Amino acid sequence: MKNDSRAGASRVMAEFTSALTFERVPGQVIAHLKLSVLDGIACCLVGAGLPWTRKVADMIAGEGGVPAATVIGARRSFPLSGAVLVNATAGHAFELDDIHRDAILHPNSIAVPVALNTAEYLGGASGRDVLTAIVAGYEAGNRIGAAAGTDLLLRGFHPQGVIGPFTAAATAARLMNLSADETLNAMGIAGSLGAGLMAAQEGAMVKRLHSGNAAEAGVRGALLARDGFTGISDVVEADYGGFLAAFSGKIELDRVTGGLGDIWETAATGFKPHATVTSIHAALDALSAIREKHGLKPADIAAIRAGVSNPTYVHCAWPYEAQSITAAQMNIYYGLAMIAFHGRAFTEQFTDDAIREPEVLAFINRISAEVDPEIEARGPAFRHMARVRVTTTDGRTFEETVTHRKGSPDNPLSPDEVEAKYMALAGGVLGADKAQAVRDMVFALDRADEVESLTYAISGN
Repeated sequence: MKNDSRAGASRVMAEFTSALTFERVPGQVIAHLKLSVLDGIACCLVGAGLPWTRKVADMIAGEGGVPAATVIGARRSFPLSGAVLVNATAGHAFELDDIHRDAILHPNSIAVPVALNTAEYLGGASGRDVLTAIVAGYEAGNRIGAAAGTDLLLRGFHPQGVIGPFTAAATAARLMNLSADETLNAMGIAGSLGAGLMAAQEGAMVKRLHSGNAAEAGVRGALLARDGFTGISDVVEADYGGFLAAFSGKIELDRVTGGLGDIWETAATGFKPHATVTSIHAALDALSAIREKHGLKPADIAAIRAGVSNPTYVHCAWPYEAQSITAAQMNIYYGLAMIAFHGRAFTEQFTDDAIREPEVLAFINRISAEVDPEIEARGPAFRHMARVRVTTTDGRTFEETVTHRKGSPDNPLSPDEVEAKYMALAGGVLGADKAQAVRDMVFALDRADEVESLTYAISGN
């Protein structure tokens, strides 16, 4: 399906997602999506126990309301919009959620809780209904976000907060069986509610809330549209005040609708082996390779220099001052220090004590980053690429270039590796036996008549 008409991109997307059926989605896309659902559940479970998520949950609990949807990882139920606010905040709470490179969007932390909670709220949805709705959300968010590209990020907006509402609206609208007109209104409402400023990465809890806000905006958009409330009919493509014009300054609509239904952006979404911003993963991979190949310890390293793209430099190479766990996860210098000291940058490397370790803070002074002209010249498709050079205390020099980070579609994690990540995260919350049972439920979703048993299993009950 191809349509690059400026006047109709929003409608084309609404028509596609509202008419999407499970049978229309290729089997390999569904197989990939099941891994994304599993990964998203693990992210929500870990994030549920973090202080920023608990504060959001306590706020919603204090407001009251009729319980209608499960809070993942907690023995609580909230009204639908409150539940998705909390759960999507949890999903993005620890930099573990999946990533679509071109959209700079983490769709599973939004689409998975929105689908599960909306299915609970409506009742009667099957596993196939849920999977189809999540695909609708992935295609809408990934495509619209890819059209905006790095321009949106470099303007200072957080893609999760401003693109995420389209993912949530398309997911919820598909589960509600909204018509194309109603889905268009849902997207037109939700797209008008997106928000998020990237300055939050340098220490604020609010970065995590951007994801929750996006999920809530999308669900509210769908609920309002179902009741006849109207949104912006050309929300993506409008020359003045449309999403692309306002947030990225360019209107490239073929990236939104080109190949729709033939090229599946759902399958172009990668996973994260490191608990950090994706932009620094290739640099971490490169240093890890040097460290392992030459058996280096921190005391052996005199200097580390990372060459990266301009978007990565702007996004991640600001002075590290141990502001917060969020800041540490977004910062290239701290991430590289963790690889030098521990060979990994996962959950245990991001604690209040770890991010302030004096030995680490001193070591960071040996690390520098710069824009690599060759990487930058290769364009946005290579913005995650990195070249790392290590100089040792005895004068040796080692260099490693990683074009595609581990976990990207071009250098993917295997299904076993994604499952191992899931078990490491979910097992610590649910216990190994229950985590395995949840894993089995996810992989059988296309044969499940209902999803309430899954939401109950991940509720902490």
